[in-house]
Amino acid sequence: MKQTPQLLFKNRQPGRTVFLKGYEKTGGYQGLRKALKEMQPAEIRELVKASDLRGRGGAGFSTGVKWSFFPADKPGPKYLVCNCDEMEPGTYKDGELLQADPHQLIEGMIIAAYALQADTGYVFIRYAYRDQFSHLQRAVTEAAEAGYLGENILGSGFSFELHLHGSAGRYILGEETALLNGLEGKRPNPRSKPPFPAVRGLFGRPTTVNNVETLANIQHIVNGGAEWFKDLALTVDGSGTKLYGLSGHLEKTECFELPVGITLRNLIHDYGGGVWQGRQFKSCLPGGASTPFLTASDLDVQLDYQTLEEVGSRFGTGGVTVFDDRTCMVAVTLNLTRFFARESCGWCTPCRDGLPLVVWLLDKIDKGEGTMDDLQMLKDQYRNISGNSFCALAEGAMGPVDGLLRHFEQEIVDHIQKGHCPF
Repeated sequence: MKQTPQLLFKNRQPGRTVFLKGYEKTGGYQGLRKALKEMQPAEIRELVKASDLRGRGGAGFSTGVKWSFFPADKPGPKYLVCNCDEMEPGTYKDGELLQADPHQLIEGMIIAAYALQADTGYVFIRYAYRDQFSHLQRAVTEAAEAGYLGENILGSGFSFELHLHGSAGRYILGEETALLNGLEGKRPNPRSKPPFPAVRGLFGRPTTVNNVETLANIQHIVNGGAEWFKDLALTVDGSGTKLYGLSGHLEKTECFELPVGITLRNLIHDYGGGVWQGRQFKSCLPGGASTPFLTASDLDVQLDYQTLEEVGSRFGTGGVTVFDDRTCMVAVTLNLTRFFARESCGWCTPCRDGLPLVVWLLDKIDKGEGTMDDLQMLKDQYRNISGNSFCALAEGAMGPVDGLLRHFEQEIVDHIQKGHCPF
C-alpha cells in the first residue's frame, strides 16, 4: 500500500495540542489566504464538488452537491454549522482531531463560510468533550486576534463570526435539524423536510450543517486540488483520507488516518495489531453502531461507500468495532439497541414504541426465555421499523439487527433451543 500522507493528523502529537504558532509553522491558514486572495466563492464550491469529498459524519452525502443547494447569493444572514455531537458508540474521530489540532477545523470553516457567503458559524459540540471545547475556545480567540476571524478577514472584505455551543447531550442532536432546534433552545426533535436547512435552517435562515472531519478537509482541497485529493484514496468510489477509530477486541485501539479504500483485513491486522489474546475475528461494525455487522468473509472488502453497501453494510463514520469468536452477537445487538431506544426523542411511533419492543425481544432471547415466535416477531419489527421512522435514528438502530438476522440467526435459534446463551 502506498504511503498515506497525514493531512488531518499531520500535527498530532501524543499528549499535546497544537495551537496557532505551531499550526502556522506547518502551513496553517495558507489555504485560507489562497481562498480569499485568489479564488471566488463559486470556484471553491466547484472545487469541493470536483474533489468528490463526501460527508464524514455518517450519511456520506456529497459535500459539493450539498453546498450546491445553498443560496450563497441570497442577501441577508446565512449560517454554517459544524456538527460535533459525535455520540454514536464506536465513533470518536472528531474528538481526536480537535484534541490534536483545533485550528484545522476553524480554517476549514472560514473557507467554507466564504464559499457559501455565510457570515456566522456555530460549532455544536457534545457535552463530554470538555477539553476539546476548551481548546477550541483558545483557538477561536487566537484566530480572531490574528485577523483570521471577525471583520474584513485578511483585508478581503469578507467577515465571519464563529461561536461555540456546548451541548447538553443526547444522541438525537446529531441529526442536523434536531441540532438546529437545540441551537435555538427548543426541544431537539427532528424537523419535517422540506423545507431543508439550506432554505430554512437556523433562525429561519439558509444554513448548511457539516461534520468536523468534513470541514477540516476543505483547506487541504484548496491547497492540493481536486485530482490530488481524489488520488489519495485507494478506490474510485471515494476520495481523500479517512479517520478510522478502532475499538473492541483488538490489541491496539486507536484512531488512524488512512486512505479511503483500505481493506478491513489491512486495518485490523496492520494497524489494530490483530484480534486480542490470540483469538479469532468473528464480526465487526465497520462504521459505527448504526451499521450492519460484517463477518470473516468480508475481511478483504475495501472500506469505501459503494463496496460496503454491496456487502450489506455502510461506511458510516469509519468507527470500526471488532468482536472476537467468544462474543455473543445477540448480547451485542441487545446492548446497541438499548442505546438507541434510550436515545430516541419519542417523536414517531416506529422509534418510540418499536425500539423498546425490539429490546424486549432481544433481552428475552438473550436470557434463554425466547421462542421461535419471538424470532418471527423480531423479523416483523425489523420490517416495520426500517424506512418508516421520521428521521434516521430508528433506521440506524436497525443496522445491527439487520446484521444479526442475516449473519447470526443460528445464534438466536441456539439461544431459544438451549434455553441459555451458548457463549
